[in-house]
Amino acid sequence: MKTYTIITIGAIIQGIAMDVFLFPNNIPSGGAGGLAVLLNYLFQVPVGFALWFVNFSMLLAGIKWLGSSSAIGTIYSISVASLTIHLFDAPWLREYTNVWGDLFIGSIILGFGVGILLRQGVSNGGVGVLALIIAKYRNTTPGKPLFWINGSIFLLTASIIAWQIIIQAILSQWIVGKIVDFIYHFTLHPNVVVIQSINIRKK
Repeated sequence: MKTYTIITIGAIIQGIAMDVFLFPNNIPSGGAGGLAVLLNYLFQVPVGFALWFVNFSMLLAGIKWLGSSSAIGTIYSISVASLTIHLFDAPWLREYTNVWGDLFIGSIILGFGVGILLRQGVSNGGVGVLALIIAKYRNTTPGKPLFWINGSIFLLTASIIAWQIIIQAILSQWIVGKIVDFIYHFTLHPNVVVIQSINIRKK
């Protein structure tokens, strides 16, 4: 229950970052986010459902390479994030927008959400699963295929909607990566607190 409570919190944070800050400006949050934005732009598919469909399809493609608990946790996090996007789909939240301000705030919040999920051993979905499959068959690390897949989706999104999107998407991914690394490696040191409390008592 504790693990799934934390996963729920991380997925909700992720969904809010996408729906309130990134998606209204057509900024992809990653490869899956880019495809969701495209489906919404071209076919008016609700963004929450489009993101769930893309993520779930890719997860099914690679589920045999994941442990059952990780797969179930990932499906759950994708569903919670998509539901959050649907519930927060309110125009009044976007009454005052600034694309660059939204990019920075949304990317920082997204990084916190994704970092929380990764600390619990689950993925936030996306084309990372597809990159892992390619890496397995090509006997390489997943970083390179992930970069090319995301880059191709960003280029496709930019060519259809606006070319500035690719700059915004890359900048967003850089910010998200920094925040994810910080959250993933963040540790509290209770010994410091204990020592400080002992010193206070002595005084």
